[in-house]
Amino acid sequence: MRRKIFIAILSVAGIFIITKFALSGALDKKKNNDLFKQVELFSDTLAIIQTDYVDEIKPKDLIYGALKGMLSSLDPHSQFMDPDTYNELKVDTEGKFGGLGIEITIKDGLLTVVTPIEDTPAWKAGLKAKDRIVKINNDLTRDMTITDAVKKLRGRVGEAVTITVLRETEKKLLEFKIVRGVIKIQDIKGARILEDGIGYIRIVEFRENTSMEMDKALDKLKKAGLNALILDLRNNPGGLLDSAVEVSERFLEKGKIIVSTKGRIVSQNMEFTASFANPILEMPMVVLINEGSASGSEIVAGAMKDYRRAIILGVKSFGKGSVQTIIPLSDGSALRLTTSKYFTPANKMIHGIGIIPDIIVEEGKETILDKEDAIKEIKEDTESKEIKEIKPQKIFDQIENKDKKPEETAEADYTADSQLSRAVDVLKGIKIYKNK
Repeated sequence: MRRKIFIAILSVAGIFIITKFALSGALDKKKNNDLFKQVELFSDTLAIIQTDYVDEIKPKDLIYGALKGMLSSLDPHSQFMDPDTYNELKVDTEGKFGGLGIEITIKDGLLTVVTPIEDTPAWKAGLKAKDRIVKINNDLTRDMTITDAVKKLRGRVGEAVTITVLRETEKKLLEFKIVRGVIKIQDIKGARILEDGIGYIRIVEFRENTSMEMDKALDKLKKAGLNALILDLRNNPGGLLDSAVEVSERFLEKGKIIVSTKGRIVSQNMEFTASFANPILEMPMVVLINEGSASGSEIVAGAMKDYRRAIILGVKSFGKGSVQTIIPLSDGSALRLTTSKYFTPANKMIHGIGIIPDIIVEEGKETILDKEDAIKEIKEDTESKEIKEIKPQKIFDQIENKDKKPEETAEADYTADSQLSRAVDVLKGIKIYKNK
């Protein structure tokens, strides 16, 4: 039995090695030997489980379990997807599905809300970016993958799901009972003139038609006297890379690098440049970001900041800047593998760092950062005791039932939004300066 498993695995390893030879040349002999040693260890473990484990386990289940563990050990975004999971991934292509309306990731070993999507059940219930999800219904999220969490959060429209979150800013557990709804994502919202020709456009998510919707919104505002623009990317979790590039190139010179990706092999190193025929180059701009701005939002904000095309205002973004490639396998399963990371035009890595605003505004506080202050803030954020002391086991050990009514939220006038108000003030100042 053990010999058969070993031979089968060696055959798979051999095919893998031959493929790598064809694609990238001869492997180093030492590395080759190390690979075979580890494959032998793996085959021995499989053989022992099949012969000595108390219950009989199907070989497919063992291999799937091993692959899931292998991919999850790489980073929170890489994963092995069985055929059912892979098919579910392909379902959501039109921005319409049943669920709560939250973007989630795994951060510091905990299932974390990147952002609630505006006007969804999660948004209305009061969930916030950086909330740590510790329970979904009665199930602890310890060791739960993102895919498994999504399965539990989605369900029939009209049914309720109860989630328990740790909100670190309030240092307590909160419980939310949220009724699932049909999530219809509207790319562009709130396109209007605020005052004195200052336009406002909010991008909720970057999807296939976002750039076209952006063009329509800009045309509408131009007819209303647009002479300055606020682009609101707060709580925008990202979306399609091409869409984020297309939005960026509306405001950058043709040929400018918007974002680059870098990986281990040459084919993963790419540059995305502006190619839009008639970009808006002279109009003063402010881009709003917050801790819920991730991925595509950070690409846009990073490009605008590096070229000094817009003033970035708000708080540091989420810092999700890695690229996942879907690789289908022969039996209908697939790998979601992190293959590269995003870099801004100034060659600054986004992943794990985020975009630091030029002007920090949070709950009425405003700070203008120079280069040294920005570096200091990154260091403090990544080395603070609070972050160091995040221990998933400790959090789960302290879970207890809490009675907490969902927070009620209401859309307020823009003058009550401190970040948006400061953006208006900044653009007014720029226009006065230019006139003088």
